[in-house]
Amino acid sequence: MKERRLVLILMDGALVNLAVIFAFAIWSLRGDKELPALIATQSFWFGLLSVLWIVAAWLSGLYDLRVAARVLTTARALAQSLVLVLIAYLAIFFAAPTELPRGIVLYHGLIAIGLIAVWRGLYARLALRRRALIVGAGNGGQLIARALAESASAHYAVIGFIDDDPTKHDQVIGMTRDLSRVIREHNVQEVILAITRDLSDETFRALLAAQELGVALRPMPIVYEEITGRVPVDYIGDNWYVALPLGHASTGSVYPIIKRAFDIVSASLGALLFCIALPFIALALKLDSPGPLFYTQERVGQGGRIFRVQKLRTMVVNAEQNGQAVWATKNDPRVTRVGKFLRKLHVDEFPQFWNILRGEMSAVGPRPERPEFVAQLEQHIPFYRLRHAIKPGMAGWALVNAGYVDSLEIAQLRVEYDLYYIKHQALWLDLWI
Repeated sequence: MKERRLVLILMDGALVNLAVIFAFAIWSLRGDKELPALIATQSFWFGLLSVLWIVAAWLSGLYDLRVAARVLTTARALAQSLVLVLIAYLAIFFAAPTELPRGIVLYHGLIAIGLIAVWRGLYARLALRRRALIVGAGNGGQLIARALAESASAHYAVIGFIDDDPTKHDQVIGMTRDLSRVIREHNVQEVILAITRDLSDETFRALLAAQELGVALRPMPIVYEEITGRVPVDYIGDNWYVALPLGHASTGSVYPIIKRAFDIVSASLGALLFCIALPFIALALKLDSPGPLFYTQERVGQGGRIFRVQKLRTMVVNAEQNGQAVWATKNDPRVTRVGKFLRKLHVDEFPQFWNILRGEMSAVGPRPERPEFVAQLEQHIPFYRLRHAIKPGMAGWALVNAGYVDSLEIAQLRVEYDLYYIKHQALWLDLWI
């Protein structure tokens, strides 16, 4: 999968530079300079525009293989990249001291987007699929088969299952002792191990023989994590270490400093904007529903520490009877008209900029949960407490992918996304979120 992402990056970079040459050719046709002279004197644009495009494409999701696998999602990400790139182009070309005509930016942008759109369309349609065989046709095997079909059909072709119980699935094409034969007959390139229990001696020997044939052996949780952006906590089994964020970025020395600086800058700007908008928000809330402007709740933070957050009131007064914590639901009747608007834009969370500045929260991280819900969720969801390994955030990988929690099932889904984020923390992922 990493190799495919690298191919996407390199091909995009090549087409961006080809677009620069086309743009220079247009300039040479309209002016006095020859194309070789332009390339020699303006060569710095090749590197600058390549970096600019790749950053914009990354932030738009164009190097997410789930996005790259579908024409529709690719087109949406390309449109988003075009907006980001054109804004940056215009800022650079109008601010930087250069003799390059300002109109060239438009030529280059349109040519680059056109070339990359054609290339990405071909990739989504014609990408060579990796032939995979799943060992284990139980729930874990069927889960990874569905995930591959839904999120990575352009990258994987599942040949079938290997299982000693052929009644588990109608696509079981062999037993453990048949593994090497099936690999040779079907030209299998990757074997996905979807057995969560201890391996039998026969299975272990069969896998060793498979590796001698040159195929890649990969655990199901790792493949599932790559293609869905989630850690499958119910299917880790004896591979418990897969869920642990061992050596995650927050335990390093550089990333925490960068992340804290990012938090302070973003929270300061956000708090300033919130202060400007607050009088208008307060008036709207007062006219819509009687009651206080803010309300305070306890939340669980890093290391299980309790802290208090303030939110703009979006529900009617006394929304929770007898002080019992209740999950908000979609179309919750307790939410006011203005509250629905504030929730949709997440403006009700803006007072938490102060929690970020105090160091209790981060701009990006798992959403902090109420202690009453944490006590309940820890009993039902494996590895739930690992969410508290880092600071909670205003925005999060789980929030953008799964929305707000209104049931135990959604809570587990968010935990799976949160664990993925904790394991893969990076500045680019924070910016994307």
